[in-house]
Amino acid sequence: MRTPSVMIVGLVLGPCGLLLNLISTLTPCWRQVSRISGKPIDVVYQQGIWELCQETQSTRQRQCGLADELGYFPTQPVQVAKGLMVSSLVVTLLGLVVAALGVRCWQEEPHYLLAGLSGLIIFASGLMSLIPISWYNHYLSALPAPAGSTLEVGYSLVLGYLGSCLELIGGFSLALSLHQCCQECRRKKTTTKYPHRSQPGPATVSSPDFMPRSQKPAPKSFSNPVDVLEGERSFSRSLPCDSDL
Repeated sequence: MRTPSVMIVGLVLGPCGLLLNLISTLTPCWRQVSRISGKPIDVVYQQGIWELCQETQSTRQRQCGLADELGYFPTQPVQVAKGLMVSSLVVTLLGLVVAALGVRCWQEEPHYLLAGLSGLIIFASGLMSLIPISWYNHYLSALPAPAGSTLEVGYSLVLGYLGSCLELIGGFSLALSLHQCCQECRRKKTTTKYPHRSQPGPATVSSPDFMPRSQKPAPKSFSNPVDVLEGERSFSRSLPCDSDL
Protein backbone atom coordinates (compact mmCIF):
# COMPACT_ATOMS: atom_id res chain seq x y z
CA MET A 1 0.00 0.00 0.00
CA ARG A 2 1.27 3.48 -0.83
CA THR A 3 1.98 5.77 2.13
CA PRO A 4 -0.79 8.44 2.47
CA SER A 5 0.16 11.97 1.46
CA VAL A 6 -0.69 13.46 4.85
CA MET A 7 1.84 11.15 6.49
CA ILE A 8 4.54 12.00 3.96
CA VAL A 9 4.02 15.73 4.56
CA GLY A 10 4.26 15.25 8.31
CA LEU A 11 7.40 13.12 8.10
CA VAL A 12 9.11 15.72 5.90
CA LEU A 13 8.12 18.91 7.73
CA GLY A 14 8.57 17.50 11.24
CA PRO A 15 12.34 16.85 11.01
CA CYS A 16 12.86 20.13 9.14
CA GLY A 17 11.15 22.02 11.95
CA LEU A 18 13.23 20.14 14.52
CA LEU A 19 16.46 21.10 12.76
CA LEU A 20 15.51 24.78 12.51
CA ASN A 21 14.48 24.93 16.17
CA LEU A 22 17.72 23.24 17.20
CA ILE A 23 19.75 25.87 15.34
CA SER A 24 17.60 28.63 16.81
CA THR A 25 18.12 27.31 20.34
CA LEU A 26 21.89 26.91 20.14
CA THR A 27 22.90 29.98 18.11
CA PRO A 28 23.43 33.25 20.03
CA CYS A 29 21.67 35.65 17.70
CA TRP A 30 18.13 36.23 18.92
CA ARG A 31 18.80 39.95 19.04
CA GLN A 32 21.43 42.22 17.50
CA VAL A 33 22.56 45.41 19.23
CA SER A 34 24.40 47.94 17.07
CA ARG A 35 25.54 51.60 17.33
CA ILE A 36 26.72 51.13 20.90
CA SER A 37 28.01 54.26 22.58
CA GLY A 38 31.73 54.11 23.35
CA LYS A 39 32.28 51.32 20.79
CA PRO A 40 33.34 51.45 17.12
CA ILE A 41 30.45 51.76 14.70
CA ASP A 42 31.10 48.32 13.18
CA VAL A 43 30.85 46.49 16.52
CA VAL A 44 27.65 44.48 16.97
CA TYR A 45 26.44 42.61 20.03
CA GLN A 46 24.61 39.33 19.39
CA GLN A 47 22.43 38.09 22.22
CA GLY A 48 20.96 34.61 22.48
CA ILE A 49 19.38 32.65 25.30
CA TRP A 50 22.64 30.95 26.36
CA GLU A 51 25.51 33.35 25.66
CA LEU A 52 26.49 36.82 24.45
CA CYS A 53 28.83 37.50 21.54
CA GLN A 54 30.57 40.52 20.07
CA GLU A 55 31.41 40.75 16.37
CA THR A 56 33.45 43.30 14.46
CA GLN A 57 31.90 43.45 11.01
CA SER A 58 34.89 44.98 9.25
CA THR A 59 37.32 42.25 10.30
CA ARG A 60 34.77 39.45 10.92
CA GLN A 61 36.28 38.81 14.33
CA ARG A 62 33.90 37.31 16.84
CA GLN A 63 34.20 36.88 20.57
CA CYS A 64 31.66 34.91 22.63
CA GLY A 65 31.20 34.27 26.33
CA LEU A 66 30.91 37.94 27.29
CA ALA A 67 29.84 38.84 30.80
CA ASP A 68 26.23 39.84 31.33
CA GLU A 69 26.67 43.30 32.81
CA LEU A 70 23.15 44.54 32.10
CA GLY A 71 21.16 41.64 33.60
CA TYR A 72 19.96 40.25 30.30
CA PHE A 73 19.80 36.55 31.19
CA PRO A 74 17.68 36.84 34.39
CA THR A 75 14.80 38.43 32.49
CA GLN A 76 11.60 36.37 32.27
CA PRO A 77 11.37 36.03 28.44
CA VAL A 78 14.89 34.61 28.28
CA GLN A 79 14.31 32.18 31.15
CA VAL A 80 11.03 30.94 29.66
CA ALA A 81 12.68 30.56 26.25
CA LYS A 82 15.41 28.36 27.75
CA GLY A 83 12.92 25.95 29.27
CA LEU A 84 10.35 25.79 26.48
CA MET A 85 12.80 25.55 23.59
CA VAL A 86 14.60 22.57 25.13
CA SER A 87 11.28 20.95 26.04
CA SER A 88 10.04 21.49 22.48
CA LEU A 89 13.08 19.69 21.05
CA VAL A 90 12.53 16.68 23.33
CA VAL A 91 8.80 16.52 22.55
CA THR A 92 9.48 16.76 18.82
CA LEU A 93 11.90 13.82 19.00
CA LEU A 94 9.27 11.81 20.83
CA GLY A 95 6.66 12.69 18.24
CA LEU A 96 8.91 11.64 15.36
CA VAL A 97 9.60 8.27 17.01
CA VAL A 98 5.85 7.65 17.41
CA ALA A 99 5.30 8.81 13.81
CA ALA A 100 7.85 6.29 12.51
CA LEU A 101 6.06 3.51 14.38
CA GLY A 102 2.66 4.69 13.12
CA VAL A 103 3.47 5.21 9.45
CA ARG A 104 5.36 1.89 9.22
CA CYS A 105 6.66 2.29 5.68
CA TRP A 106 8.06 -1.27 5.86
CA GLN A 107 4.55 -2.75 6.12
CA GLU A 108 1.52 -2.64 3.87
CA GLU A 109 -0.92 -1.01 6.31
CA PRO A 110 0.00 1.98 8.52
CA HIS A 111 -1.18 2.32 12.11
CA TYR A 112 -3.47 5.32 11.81
CA LEU A 113 -3.98 5.79 15.53
CA LEU A 114 -0.25 6.07 16.30
CA ALA A 115 0.27 8.35 13.30
CA GLY A 116 -2.52 10.64 14.48
CA LEU A 117 -1.18 10.76 18.05
CA SER A 118 2.29 11.62 16.75
CA GLY A 119 0.75 14.50 14.84
CA LEU A 120 -0.80 15.87 18.03
CA ILE A 121 2.56 15.56 19.81
CA ILE A 122 4.45 17.40 17.06
CA PHE A 123 1.75 20.06 16.89
CA ALA A 124 2.11 20.61 20.65
CA SER A 125 5.88 20.88 20.30
CA GLY A 126 5.41 23.56 17.64
CA LEU A 127 3.26 25.55 20.05
CA MET A 128 5.85 25.11 22.81
CA SER A 129 8.54 26.70 20.63
CA LEU A 130 6.30 29.37 19.10
CA ILE A 131 5.22 30.77 22.48
CA PRO A 132 8.69 31.79 23.78
CA ILE A 133 9.79 33.07 20.37
CA SER A 134 6.72 35.29 20.07
CA TRP A 135 7.10 36.46 23.66
CA TYR A 136 10.76 37.33 23.13
CA ASN A 137 9.93 39.21 19.92
CA HIS A 138 7.18 41.14 21.69
CA TYR A 139 9.53 42.30 24.46
CA LEU A 140 12.53 42.73 22.16
CA SER A 141 12.92 46.41 22.86
CA ALA A 142 12.12 46.04 26.57
CA LEU A 143 15.03 43.71 27.34
CA PRO A 144 18.16 45.30 28.84
CA ALA A 145 20.41 46.94 26.25
CA PRO A 146 23.04 49.72 26.17
CA ALA A 147 21.56 53.22 26.10
CA GLY A 148 21.13 54.76 22.68
CA SER A 149 21.79 51.52 20.81
CA THR A 150 19.82 50.14 17.85
CA LEU A 151 17.99 46.83 18.32
CA GLU A 152 17.26 44.38 15.51
CA VAL A 153 15.81 40.89 15.22
CA GLY A 154 18.49 38.21 14.86
CA TYR A 155 18.49 35.28 12.47
CA SER A 156 18.00 32.79 15.31
CA LEU A 157 14.58 34.25 16.03
CA VAL A 158 13.60 34.01 12.35
CA LEU A 159 14.71 30.36 12.17
CA GLY A 160 12.70 29.66 15.31
CA TYR A 161 9.57 31.11 13.71
CA LEU A 162 10.06 28.98 10.58
CA GLY A 163 10.76 25.82 12.57
CA SER A 164 7.69 26.29 14.73
CA CYS A 165 5.43 26.85 11.71
CA LEU A 166 6.80 23.75 9.98
CA GLU A 167 6.13 21.66 13.06
CA LEU A 168 2.60 23.01 13.33
CA ILE A 169 1.85 22.18 9.69
CA GLY A 170 3.52 18.77 9.86
CA GLY A 171 1.77 17.87 13.11
CA PHE A 172 -1.61 18.91 11.74
CA SER A 173 -1.01 16.83 8.62
CA LEU A 174 -0.19 13.73 10.65
CA ALA A 175 -3.16 14.35 12.94
CA LEU A 176 -5.47 13.98 9.92
CA SER A 177 -4.73 10.24 10.13
CA LEU A 178 -7.17 10.09 13.04
CA HIS A 179 -10.00 10.59 10.54
CA GLN A 180 -9.07 7.37 8.77
CA CYS A 181 -8.81 5.63 12.16
CA CYS A 182 -12.35 6.72 13.01
CA GLN A 183 -13.61 5.43 9.68
CA GLU A 184 -12.05 2.02 10.31
CA CYS A 185 -13.58 1.82 13.79
CA ARG A 186 -17.00 2.74 12.40
CA ARG A 187 -16.66 0.10 9.69
CA LYS A 188 -15.75 -2.57 12.24
CA LYS A 189 -18.74 -1.69 14.41
CA THR A 190 -21.05 -1.91 11.42
CA THR A 191 -19.65 -5.31 10.45
CA THR A 192 -20.03 -6.62 14.01
CA LYS A 193 -23.60 -5.35 14.38
CA TYR A 194 -24.79 -6.39 10.92
CA PRO A 195 -22.65 -9.36 9.87
CA HIS A 196 -25.08 -10.39 7.08
CA ARG A 197 -24.25 -7.18 5.19
CA SER A 198 -20.71 -8.26 4.60
CA GLN A 199 -21.65 -11.80 3.43
CA PRO A 200 -22.89 -12.48 -0.09
CA GLY A 201 -26.49 -13.70 -0.28
CA PRO A 202 -27.49 -17.14 -1.62
CA ALA A 203 -27.90 -17.50 -5.34
CA THR A 204 -31.53 -17.52 -6.45
CA VAL A 205 -32.77 -19.80 -9.22
CA SER A 206 -35.39 -18.24 -11.38
CA SER A 207 -38.07 -20.36 -13.05
CA PRO A 208 -38.78 -20.05 -16.74
CA ASP A 209 -42.09 -18.33 -15.98
CA PHE A 210 -40.24 -15.48 -14.33
CA MET A 211 -37.39 -15.29 -16.78
CA PRO A 212 -36.93 -11.99 -18.58
CA ARG A 213 -38.49 -11.69 -21.95
CA SER A 214 -35.07 -11.55 -23.60
CA GLN A 215 -34.09 -14.92 -22.02
CA LYS A 216 -37.33 -16.86 -22.80
CA PRO A 217 -37.06 -19.34 -25.69
CA ALA A 218 -38.75 -18.10 -28.81
CA PRO A 219 -41.70 -20.17 -30.11
CA LYS A 220 -41.05 -22.44 -33.07
CA SER A 221 -42.00 -20.85 -36.34
CA PHE A 222 -42.66 -22.55 -39.68
CA SER A 223 -41.83 -20.97 -42.95
CA ASN A 224 -43.43 -23.71 -45.08
CA PRO A 225 -47.04 -25.08 -44.79
CA VAL A 226 -45.73 -28.60 -45.46
CA ASP A 227 -43.78 -28.45 -42.19
CA VAL A 228 -47.02 -27.81 -40.30
CA LEU A 229 -48.65 -30.88 -41.88
CA GLU A 230 -45.64 -33.00 -41.06
CA GLY A 231 -45.99 -32.01 -37.40
CA GLU A 232 -49.65 -33.05 -37.41
CA ARG A 233 -48.83 -36.38 -39.08
CA SER A 234 -46.21 -37.18 -36.48
CA PHE A 235 -48.71 -36.38 -33.77
CA SER A 236 -51.42 -38.55 -35.31
CA ARG A 237 -49.02 -41.47 -35.64
CA SER A 238 -48.32 -41.34 -31.94
CA LEU A 239 -52.01 -41.86 -31.09
CA PRO A 240 -53.09 -45.47 -30.25
CA CYS A 241 -54.88 -47.47 -32.97
CA ASP A 242 -57.76 -49.94 -32.67
CA SER A 243 -55.43 -52.83 -33.36
CA ASP A 244 -53.35 -51.86 -30.34
CA LEU A 245 -56.36 -52.23 -28.12
